Amino acid sequence: MTLLSVENLSVGYGDHTAIAELSLTLEPGKVLGLVGESGSGKSTASLAVIDLLPENAARGGTILLDGVPLPVGDEAAMNALRGGTIGMVFQEPMTALNPMMTIGAQVAEAVQLHRRVGRREARALAAAVLERVGLPAAAIPPTRYPHELSGGQRQRVAIAIAIAGGPRLLIADEPTTALDVTLQAQIMQLLRSLVAEGMALLLISHDLALVAENADAIVVMKDGRAVESGPVREVLGAPQHGYTRRLLERMRHVPVRKLLPGTGRGTGAAGGGGAPQTTVSLAEPHLHHPSDGLPPRAGEDVLLEVSSLRRVYPSRNPFSAKGGKIALDDASFVVRRGESVGVVGESGSGKTTLLRAVLALDRPQGGDVRLNGRSITSARGAALRALRRDVQAVFQDPYGSFDPRHRIERVVAEPLVLLDPPVGAAERRRRVEATLEKVGLQAGHADRFPHEFSGGQRQRIAIARALIVEPALVVLDEAVSALDVSVRAGILDLLADLSDRLGLAFLFVSHDLSVMRAITDRLLVMQAGRIVEQGATAEVMAAPQHPYTASLLAATPDLERALSTT
Repeated sequence: MTLLSVENLSVGYGDHTAIAELSLTLEPGKVLGLVGESGSGKSTASLAVIDLLPENAARGGTILLDGVPLPVGDEAAMNALRGGTIGMVFQEPMTALNPMMTIGAQVAEAVQLHRRVGRREARALAAAVLERVGLPAAAIPPTRYPHELSGGQRQRVAIAIAIAGGPRLLIADEPTTALDVTLQAQIMQLLRSLVAEGMALLLISHDLALVAENADAIVVMKDGRAVESGPVREVLGAPQHGYTRRLLERMRHVPVRKLLPGTGRGTGAAGGGGAPQTTVSLAEPHLHHPSDGLPPRAGEDVLLEVSSLRRVYPSRNPFSAKGGKIALDDASFVVRRGESVGVVGESGSGKTTLLRAVLALDRPQGGDVRLNGRSITSARGAALRALRRDVQAVFQDPYGSFDPRHRIERVVAEPLVLLDPPVGAAERRRRVEATLEKVGLQAGHADRFPHEFSGGQRQRIAIARALIVEPALVVLDEAVSALDVSVRAGILDLLADLSDRLGLAFLFVSHDLSVMRAITDRLLVMQAGRIVEQGATAEVMAAPQHPYTASLLAATPDLERALSTT
């Protein structure tokens, strides 16, 4: 029996058509994946189903629930359905949660809206729902506020609110985009368990591997239209439409890379898939790994050397016997010129603390970070300022790191304050225009504002800002995690090209192991503040030596594995 039926849905905004003649069906106990690039209409379709489209949206077609048309436009009737019959999990939980309310109160509110219970019973039911999503009161008290939780915990709270009313249909819009692979696997296991109990799930994602592993059927959208649909293994295993084939190609894309003297790096990423490519191993026996406890050998052209870093954050409880949280514990590695090194691990493994130490944004209690042989850890004043020119950062959310009131010229020119003597207005403009063109944008874009660009273009602007002072090392923190497969492939191509042309070294942090496979030469695996494994990316991924690395790989969605499962 069909639970949800969308028939010839259309949504428009003036002259712009967001969705055109979309039709789909979803049965209880089934998962339907809705995939496509940014702007394809996926999220618009989900908002139409729950009747949360903007007031200026013109819509047509029919949406049926149990064969009955949804009471679109009747706010009271829709409010009775939202949360009770139809639940919604949004992509960014921090914006979906109320920062002024405890998590227990927010879940209890959802319970009371759809179940006739008193406040005490609602709180008890809320605690039970939070435990169901992996947040037991003993570990995560319901009295906590959203800002006190990690990203994965906030997403679990969002799911708890969505399922508190016992919905028969759950819409999940990119529910795992910002989560590490272990948390992602746990969230999807939770959602699958709800589906096994009879709930229907509309899963919206740009991650084809995630959809392949979890959905029964799939709808591929492009420019507001469904270009292909059917069982997952038929559509992704033998795609009939050129757009679907292109999505799969872009997902498997590996940047072409040239050999740079002294880097030991060959054409194609060390862990790349796809067509066979010539590579040079980065794990020859003569190469030094800092975990050996030996100094780097001469001639290795070491750019960054991290030695025995230790960082302990003090406990919130001054009377605690634990003495604080160990964020870094004897972390050591090197990055050579022109080399791309990836850092992976679960949330809380120490990745961000490590990056902050490399960027001199946090001072460890032990160990040292040396750039070009000079200590960043002990540098102060003018010496630190000079070192910071050689290491720049690209963050996960470029829009959040831009001042929306400033034009792109000012945004990109921000690091120029590190130069001595100061750069004049004419030279600043010249450098901004040249750097924008270097990352594939136009000189005239300098006069626009951040909101006038797409997500991929904003990430290019963030990269331009990092490059304008001509650093030797660029640190990237989840720089492509929120991008769809085509935009991501373009950014990875750009980074590979910049490395080849400029001799840049990159230090990547990402939870997406497919990105690590495509772009990095060596991989560092972190667990509980320690680097538990490091080596050539291809070798670490093909034959992990540490059980933790193996568990990360097992939790990572794999398209080929999903399609080969019978």
